[in-house]
Amino acid sequence: MNGRGKSDSLIVPVKLSNKDGGALASAEKVEGRRLAKGNSDQQTRYRTQRREDLQHELARIRQAAQRDKKLRFTALWHHVYKVDRLREAYFRIKRKVAPGIDGETWQHYGENLEENLPELSRRLQRGAYRAKPVKRGYLPKPDGRQRPIGVLVLEDKITQRATVKVLEAIYESDFKGFSYGFRPGRSAHDALDALAVGIRRKKVNWVLDADIRGFFDAIDHGWLVRFIAHRIADRRVIRHIVKWLKAGVMEEGKRLATTEGTPQGGSVSPLLANIYLHYALDLWLDQWRRRRARGEVIFVRYADDFVLGFQYRSDAEKFVGELRERLRRFNLELHDDKTRLIEFGRFAAQNRKRRGLRKPATFNFLGFTHMCGKTQKGKFVVWRLTMRKRLRAKLKQIKAELRRRMHLSIPVVGQWLKRILQGHYNYYGVPLNYRAMSTFRYEVKRLWFKTLRRRSQKSRLNWDRMSRLEKRWLPVPKIRHPYPEQRLRVFT
Repeated sequence: MNGRGKSDSLIVPVKLSNKDGGALASAEKVEGRRLAKGNSDQQTRYRTQRREDLQHELARIRQAAQRDKKLRFTALWHHVYKVDRLREAYFRIKRKVAPGIDGETWQHYGENLEENLPELSRRLQRGAYRAKPVKRGYLPKPDGRQRPIGVLVLEDKITQRATVKVLEAIYESDFKGFSYGFRPGRSAHDALDALAVGIRRKKVNWVLDADIRGFFDAIDHGWLVRFIAHRIADRRVIRHIVKWLKAGVMEEGKRLATTEGTPQGGSVSPLLANIYLHYALDLWLDQWRRRRARGEVIFVRYADDFVLGFQYRSDAEKFVGELRERLRRFNLELHDDKTRLIEFGRFAAQNRKRRGLRKPATFNFLGFTHMCGKTQKGKFVVWRLTMRKRLRAKLKQIKAELRRRMHLSIPVVGQWLKRILQGHYNYYGVPLNYRAMSTFRYEVKRLWFKTLRRRSQKSRLNWDRMSRLEKRWLPVPKIRHPYPEQRLRVFT
């Protein structure tokens, strides 16, 4: 509770510790000698001490941001261009990814890391750093459309990640508890559990499933800079953010200017998106539910995908109209095909039955279809099942890849399928979703069986042998996540 009425956050996840990595060069490298065995402990102490110094700096920034919510930070950039901060960012970058337009890879850059990082630090310090365009590619989406993806040059990745680390120390104290996307210590499953517990524990009778159309491409640069200036008064920080926003994209050898949106594929993009929605949506919605709503309202947002629960339909209908006006002011609009209001909650089934209507409708959120259900003891529960659309799309991808790997050895393909299934269980392994995971495993087994029989016209593969391969390579489903109430602390 914040002392002004309803709580800022209906449901808050248990925070996980942030693990910070990093690596330092040999203390004796300047002498051209190998590190002596006796200095290994000393080297570890140096590395630990420097990592602790970086964390101590962030802790002081975080404490200042928490003490004064209106404080504007005037000196932040020197925290970003520190060589140790850049080194930490470098080692947190994924190593086996496609290079940007300059062709620089993580491995090649690291061969002269202790020369490259100080040189990058000097350019950032004196303002000589220049952001490079993002290399754009496309991935097919389940609905047949193309999803644009961006690949940054390595030094842009390093600098953005270091900048995000510093800015998160400020904004994590500002962001609302109902915002879950792309935040340290929070995950999609925290958002899913918050929603399930909120619907079950609060007076929710209507659910608004909303989505913002093309959000990351529609962010207005002018508004974004104004929002950042509420907290950041260091012009160097803002100047570099603008550089990333205006860097443009390279597509088919041509450079295209960007006047809207955030840099795709960059570490800074999710943070900028959260800042934008914090001021454009979250603060306004928090005030709306305090001052304008007649009944209870819950809100869970993951990036641009969000769900609201209302006690009264009149509140929900009034909110939708005002939400459209609010978003339009900031160059945003709701996706009509993905935004709808449905009757949903503890009493939805019996209320609809009393009116002679069918069972409550379902809605999709973060890859799961949410349904009204009951436990064996007759208590209301929110069923979360794997979305059929996502399931079919994944099986289609596996089928195509199995065709491509048709003539590889069974152990090679088996290991690949094992990783696919384990990854699927890690995300979709929530309580009450066991049957959907079993269906996915069976379909993978069937696709593999068909592929193996096509390898030769004289194939002798039968179901008995396939069952042995299945037991060897295809792990059985397992519930990986606890029940929502076990993961979250609930504030009433």
